[in-house]
Amino acid sequence: MRKTGLLVVGALSAGLALMAPAAAGPASVGPLSLASGPSPFETCTVGASTIPGEKNYPDAEVEPFVAVNPTNASNVLGVFQQDRWSTGGAHGLVSAFSFDGGTTWGRVFPHFSTCSGGTQANGGNYDRASDPWVSIGPDGIAYQVSLSVSADLTTSAILASTSSDGGQTWSEPATIKKDVSPNHFVFNDKESVTADPHHPGTAYVVWDRSRFPSDSANFNAGHSFAFRGDPFFSMTIDGGHTWSTPRDIMPLNQNVFTIGNQISVLPDGTLVDVFLFGKGSGLDQPNTSLEGVERSTDGGRTWSRPIVITDNQVANDVDPDTGAPMRTGADVGGGIPDIAADPVSGALYVVFEDSRFSGGTHNDIALSKSKDAGLTWSAPIKVNQTPNGALAFTPSVDVLPNGTVGVTYYDLRNNTPDPNTLPTDYFIVHSHNGGATWDAEARITPVSFDDTTAPVARGLFLGDYQGLADDGAVFKPLFIQTNSGNIANRTDAFGTTVTP
Repeated sequence: MRKTGLLVVGALSAGLALMAPAAAGPASVGPLSLASGPSPFETCTVGASTIPGEKNYPDAEVEPFVAVNPTNASNVLGVFQQDRWSTGGAHGLVSAFSFDGGTTWGRVFPHFSTCSGGTQANGGNYDRASDPWVSIGPDGIAYQVSLSVSADLTTSAILASTSSDGGQTWSEPATIKKDVSPNHFVFNDKESVTADPHHPGTAYVVWDRSRFPSDSANFNAGHSFAFRGDPFFSMTIDGGHTWSTPRDIMPLNQNVFTIGNQISVLPDGTLVDVFLFGKGSGLDQPNTSLEGVERSTDGGRTWSRPIVITDNQVANDVDPDTGAPMRTGADVGGGIPDIAADPVSGALYVVFEDSRFSGGTHNDIALSKSKDAGLTWSAPIKVNQTPNGALAFTPSVDVLPNGTVGVTYYDLRNNTPDPNTLPTDYFIVHSHNGGATWDAEARITPVSFDDTTAPVARGLFLGDYQGLADDGAVFKPLFIQTNSGNIANRTDAFGTTVTP
């Protein structure tokens, strides 16, 4: 450790080899089901700003997340942005619910924005909503969160809503944190919610609260090193009726940014918050990105100092034919991580985009594992099986109760030299032995979709993350693909079932 001594460095274990070999056959992928539908907000005119060139994409869904009800495995909930703006956020967030395992879906929408029914009276009167996330507790209570903002991004708020009927209805939003900052000195971003699987009525929300004047100049450009941000935390113990006063859980690190905060709860109750971070950390050169975690063994009252998983450098994700930018989970100077815990053994798995396996030429999907509750981590391995040196991006990870690990990702292996199209596919790989070996990947998309049809938000945009959950026996992905060439209905959210 150098300079500040503020970081605890995770030792690299030898639990995984540098490259993970394939072992056996692929998983079985069921038919896709359409989770989204026509926009319920198509007549809404709220949300425009004065930013030149700004565009709204009606009927465009992006950035989904998914959860399965532990009290009813047939009840699947998905959330996604609806009608994305090019400059950030959407008209609203839609919640899709299924009671047949994701075969058919109904759709409703919490009041997280004006277009979706938000008013001053119910607390949802915001121009836009973004960053949807959903989690379901052991009592069946579902928690959904939103980043709700003004069109000029000077007001940002973390809102939460709950459902006790499988996602068919949602409570009026509760405001966890709201900031009004005309000079963009502070901005709340990238929130997630995790229901505690062991304590009914308990859930945790974490997010990044960026700060300092440099936010204003570069926030919309996505330059992570131009701003600093603290991981903020709030929790409920009464099923979402009230939330604790938000607080910074990394108060000693005043010269860092974090983004992509997400809590995983281990079988012994330990909370592990994963994030991408950097900027003057005292460990590496300034502007180095790191994947890391913090731990709490007392229900979120106190937190460890940051534990480094690995350094993380990414290449720019671009259309290989045209150089047009693609906004993926690697658009902030590093790979936004996803985390999952084995619900029995407590083994932790983190996935993220990383360029180390290609010598910096393109990003692959890296995975690191911890066997000791996040104290130490294995050297990252490449888990995508993408041929031809093609880009792989936006990974998700989940673990079944029997220890089977699943990782989903997009890649461009089926791209052609045609500059007018960008054929893209979605895949899943899985491991039955804790990541020592990986079975052959399975293709989730029946045919390639053209990513050039996607909305543009600092690049072709499907979402900074996609959804992956399980019902205890099989995986339940929820992801976005384009309707190739259809600019009136650019994207939709699709679910499926993957049997390893």
